[in-house]
Amino acid sequence: MEQLNQVLLRDDVRVGADLGAWLAHGGGEGLTKALRDPLAILAVIEQAGLRGMGGAGFATHRKWAPVAAAAAGEKYIICNGNEDEPGTFKDRYLLEHTPHQVIEGALIAAAATRANHVVLYVNPHQPLSLNMARQAVQQWRVHAQFAELERLVGGTISLDVIPSSGLYIGGEETAVIASVEGGFPFPRRKPPYPAEHGVHGSPTIVNNTETMAHVPGILRHGAQWYRSLGIGNAAGTKLYSLSGDVLRPGLYELPMGTSLETLVFEHGGGMLQGKEFKAVFTGGPSNTLLTKRDLDVALDFDSVRQRRSRLGTGAMIVVSEGTSIVRKVAEYVSFFAQGSCGQCPPCKGGTFQLMRLLSRIDTGRGVRADLEALENLCRILPGSGRCGLIDGAVTVVESSLQQFRGEYEALLIA
Repeated sequence: MEQLNQVLLRDDVRVGADLGAWLAHGGGEGLTKALRDPLAILAVIEQAGLRGMGGAGFATHRKWAPVAAAAAGEKYIICNGNEDEPGTFKDRYLLEHTPHQVIEGALIAAAATRANHVVLYVNPHQPLSLNMARQAVQQWRVHAQFAELERLVGGTISLDVIPSSGLYIGGEETAVIASVEGGFPFPRRKPPYPAEHGVHGSPTIVNNTETMAHVPGILRHGAQWYRSLGIGNAAGTKLYSLSGDVLRPGLYELPMGTSLETLVFEHGGGMLQGKEFKAVFTGGPSNTLLTKRDLDVALDFDSVRQRRSRLGTGAMIVVSEGTSIVRKVAEYVSFFAQGSCGQCPPCKGGTFQLMRLLSRIDTGRGVRADLEALENLCRILPGSGRCGLIDGAVTVVESSLQQFRGEYEALLIA
């Protein structure tokens, strides 16, 4: 496990579900400051430049502000720990090793917005994460700071752990809301956004587990401290889930803006013996492939977007020369096809057709018409679903065709 700035992966705070040990190492100080001056929280989060760590990198303060401004009443904070995409394994580490840091961040969000419901939404396929979260929550409910927070909010606060559906699509924020309400995790179109119409119609914030874990340190040490940890214009640190054909796969906390080359060849130890770098799936398999010419890219939201990809969750799945891109893409599209909720026929049918065509080509049964059909689907499917699943499936196919079309053509029999 690689550590540098020790914001999230600190050795001295891997205390599991022991709240006393967390507090003994400086835990709770961020919440103490938040309770003393709750009106300043949003400004500090904005000045720190904290962004959502679960996908799009949306500015955290912009999610919180409309909920804070909403009239008093039922409000929800949801910490999204569904994490079910290939190559992403950061949230479970945080919940297993430092769950109190995550909960403290969520409670600070409640203080900033006067929310009276706080939910940890945890993937049941990660039983250790679920168990640690439940133990940690029980301790916070009887802690003095929690009582102070209830006095600030002006009533009882519910603090609960809710198992997610365990489905990939269950991590999409509107699907999270549907699941917390007790329904099937069907995504819905936006607007209205969760801040306006969330759980049972109430203002709701859905933030990723890693996002919440950054909050206590920002309140404790200040916005400028947090900004200084990043490289260039990027703020803070990032958890990068590095996997694939590298010598040292693992979870790395590094300055936001660390280059792809530094992550892979310095921290990851470079490629497996006898292998050469070919490409990387960034932010999981739903984004544009980056290749050798992108090794210099800074791994922050804006820089990766300039390469027409997304940082996403920070997952980096490295592929070496000699590995079939067609087969990799076929595997990931199969994952998306199985993960589709079936609510939108173009998504369910489209991912199935993409999977069928890729399978034919990968197994040496494909013809030129299959490749043309694949390209046609990439043109007509984007935007046809209520969430981003179909767009992600199309993106990985389309980018692989652009970067490695020769591999597809070499597999055609006619």
